Amino acid sequence: MDLDALTAARQQEWARLDELGRARRLSGVEADELVTRYRAASADLADLKTSAGRTPQGDHVSTILARARLQLTGAPENVFRQIPRFFALQLPAALHRVRWTTLVIAAGFIAIVAVVGFWISGDPALIAALGPRAQLEYYAENEFTQYYSENPAAVFAGTVWTNNAWIAAQCVLFGITGIWPLMVLMQNAMGLGQAAAVMMAFDRGDVFVLFILPHGLLEMTCIFVAGAAGLQIFWAWVAPGRRTRGEALAQAGRSLATIAIGLVLVLAVAGLIEGFVTAQPWPWPVKIGIGALALGAFLFYMIVVGGRARRLGETGDLTEYETGTPTLVAG
Repeated sequence: MDLDALTAARQQEWARLDELGRARRLSGVEADELVTRYRAASADLADLKTSAGRTPQGDHVSTILARARLQLTGAPENVFRQIPRFFALQLPAALHRVRWTTLVIAAGFIAIVAVVGFWISGDPALIAALGPRAQLEYYAENEFTQYYSENPAAVFAGTVWTNNAWIAAQCVLFGITGIWPLMVLMQNAMGLGQAAAVMMAFDRGDVFVLFILPHGLLEMTCIFVAGAAGLQIFWAWVAPGRRTRGEALAQAGRSLATIAIGLVLVLAVAGLIEGFVTAQPWPWPVKIGIGALALGAFLFYMIVVGGRARRLGETGDLTEYETGTPTLVAG
């Protein structure tokens, strides 16, 4: 093959393909022309490689074809557009999907804490089973409240943030087991119920509530949301509907794993409240009001912003370009 002759014969065709590949918008006729010229240039490249191996002409055509391929298939969205889309559409839509499951988990969690707390506190034998009376009394009178101020506020906030973020991530990412989120929620409910029982047994139930509420309103809601996301991933695997189990699990995992990312940020706010607000000698209405305001903002984002995103067709999943064209199913 004469490379110079082929280059001279195809130069204008390759230049036209390059022009179409660089165009910002294409009409229907131009799109058809792009496909036709792309196929022709691909055949030219195959001839060049078969006859002469790697050549400057072949590299030139390969570059033109790569640009044309992006024009045909689309390019990834710019990261500076992906971030606003994530927080304005994908994350709130994913949170909105789990709102009712979150409510059920919250009701069950609070019920368990209340039952365990009142049951143990009302039975001296059960209180005694938790440890020596002097140790329990010291916990109720001193240790429980000192926990929030024994370390510098910034260190304490960072510690509780990383711990709670790890718990939330486990609930979401290990949700496919169906057991892990329930185990985590049950352990936390039982632990909180026992702490409440000890405090109530020594007439410090009001202190327990006042120290838990400022940060706990947002913090525990995040754990409920994480548990709900994990259980919905599990349910997508159990009941995939008309999709295959793999497709249902992949879609639920992509859609709801975003919640773990969002909760890391929200739990950072809860950690700041726990580290810098809970132990402050401020009036309790102020401290609880700060926690309630943070929870209100999160619920607004979850329900109102998330509902709007869902009405726009968002599910929390990645775009079709990123996931591939889904398999069509009947019904």
